[in-house]
Amino acid sequence: MGRIDRINQQVKREIGRILLRELGDPRLQFVTITEADVSRDLHNAKIRFSVLGKEREVELAQEGLEGAKGMIRRLLGQSMNMRHTPELFFIYDQSIEMSARIEETLKEIHDENEKHHSDNQEK
Repeated sequence: MGRIDRINQQVKREIGRILLRELGDPRLQFVTITEADVSRDLHNAKIRFSVLGKEREVELAQEGLEGAKGMIRRLLGQSMNMRHTPELFFIYDQSIEMSARIEETLKEIHDENEKHHSDNQEK
């Protein structure tokens, strides 16, 4: 594992900890940090997050993260002892939502096939 990969993992872990233990914003209650992608020069970091809930919860979480960005960055810098703390950019990660949708669709197809199969056996 390279240096930047270790930094990515540590940033992901620390921001998750900050959201869980340091901030009391109810909009961030169900936010999960899924990935951190820190640039090689350590000046910027794309932080991907997911959130339980519907579109409105995503909007609220995005607002909460944007509002707390300065505080999160300050706490991150203190906990990681970095010479330069990266500028944070929060991006909603739709992959978990997409996976759940695909899984639901597959379940519906499976249930329809089961029903169709049992209907054919009864005939």
